Amino acid sequence: MNPSVFPVAFRLTRGADLKLSIQSAVHQHNIHAGCVVSLVGCLSTLVIRLADGDTTKTFNEPLEILSVSGSLTPDHVHLHISVTDTEGRVWGGHLMEGSIVSHTAEVCLLSFSSYQFSREYDGTTGYTELLINKSES
Repeated sequence: MNPSVFPVAFRLTRGADLKLSIQSAVHQHNIHAGCVVSLVGCLSTLVIRLADGDTTKTFNEPLEILSVSGSLTPDHVHLHISVTDTEGRVWGGHLMEGSIVSHTAEVCLLSFSSYQFSREYDGTTGYTELLINKSES
C-alpha cells in the first residue's frame, strides 16, 4: 500500500538551475501533485518575475535563499522565492529558469498520491491556474 503523502529530499550543488532541477525531480519521482516544504541555500544568479506579471529582474550576486514555496504538477512547477542580498535587503518574486545555485540548495518536497494537480488557462487571470482532482488510485 502506498502512503498518501511521501517526502522527496535532495541537495543541489554549484551550477544547478534551481527551477529546472525541481522540475526534473518531479519527473524522476513521478510526482503528480506536490508542494515545496522547505528549501534553503544560496544562489549566484537569480531571475524572478515581479508582481506586475511582466517585468523580470536578474541578480548576479551572492544571495541567500530565505524561502521557496509552490505547487508541483507534472508539467509545471509554480514557485515563489525570497532571498536576501549581502546588505540584508530582501527580494522576492516568481522563480524563473536561469536561477543558479552558488554553493548548495537543500530541497524538501512532498508528493500527494491521492491527488492529481494540473493547470488550465483562466481567462479572468490570464495565467494557467491550478486544478486539483482527487485520484482514483
